[in-house]
Amino acid sequence: MISSEKLYDPLRRKWVARTPEEEVRQNVIAWLHDVRHIPHGLMESEYGFIYNRRHYRADVLVFDRQLQPRILVECKAPGVKLEAAVVEQVVRYTRVLAVRFILLTNGTETHLLGRRADGSGYDPLAEIPEDF
Repeated sequence: MISSEKLYDPLRRKWVARTPEEEVRQNVIAWLHDVRHIPHGLMESEYGFIYNRRHYRADVLVFDRQLQPRILVECKAPGVKLEAAVVEQVVRYTRVLAVRFILLTNGTETHLLGRRADGSGYDPLAEIPEDF
């Protein structure tokens, strides 16, 4: 549901300010739900956590059926380049969240990374496996 100044976030169950980044986030949430069939109950927007005594928020965190974090989604506004600083930000988050997959998007450019079997880092992937 869309208004001119606000967007409805089904995960937070409230209307939020319409910003370019928020539009990207809501499009990703809709894609995860409508195309990948991930229930809203297994996703959380603005997931808060602490790393090195600092508070951070992941844009979207997707959990598996055992409620373990599996996919970290980092959204940027269109036009924001997905460069090293963005990757560094997400890598910092994975030190706490230990997700299997990272999805970085600015709405026009999207990168999916999967954690190596040995846990030593992440490599590019073409798509999220069905058994994420």
